[in-house]
Amino acid sequence: MKAVILAAGVGSRLGRPFPKTLSRLPGGETILGRQIRLLRKNGIDEIIVVVGFKMNLIMESYPEVYYKYNPVYYITNTSKSLLNGIKDCNDDIIWLNGDVVCDEGVIERIISSEGNAIAVTPAQCGEEEVKYTTDPEGYITAISKTVKNAEGEALGINKVVAEELAEFKECLQQCDDNDYFEKGIEFMIERGKKFKAIDVSEYRCIEVDFKEDWDQVVSLFSK
Repeated sequence: MKAVILAAGVGSRLGRPFPKTLSRLPGGETILGRQIRLLRKNGIDEIIVVVGFKMNLIMESYPEVYYKYNPVYYITNTSKSLLNGIKDCNDDIIWLNGDVVCDEGVIERIISSEGNAIAVTPAQCGEEEVKYTTDPEGYITAISKTVKNAEGEALGINKVVAEELAEFKECLQQCDDNDYFEKGIEFMIERGKKFKAIDVSEYRCIEVDFKEDWDQVVSLFSK
């Protein structure tokens, strides 16, 4: 299994002059540093970070991982960054948004799950959260920011198995430049592919979009 971390964006909503993934958590570790450590702790040696905005700051901070550059990061969204990250891969892939702060248990659950998987937490969500619905067997039926009658939030940590990776690449290619990678997952579902919703609500897991999210991270991860 390989890991891809999506860290190309500007992160303008948090309003920082450096990549959001380099924000320092309580204790001094950065978001990206924590992600790399937890992935390695779970046996993943090959980690690919997709960079764009101020990429040299990231690359100089973590020279021990691999990098892919999204040269049009400022006009494309995560579907194209993910495609860039996985285009040369043929393995099982776990991928994370570069602004997700989580407990090790979330990574463990996704890695150990069978088949394609999406980390979720049942909850009421606002407009900005990626939401989901499932069928009676617990497989994702819809996933986007505009899902109606949502069951909760998709947390930005996912897995696709090697035997379906080529088709997933096709689905990401089908996405528009401004689509999130969740659109590629929806295209896969339309083709009859299954993604299991993995409830990780017993663990801490927050995607940092706004200052309020960061304040929550500081509070939770200070303990």
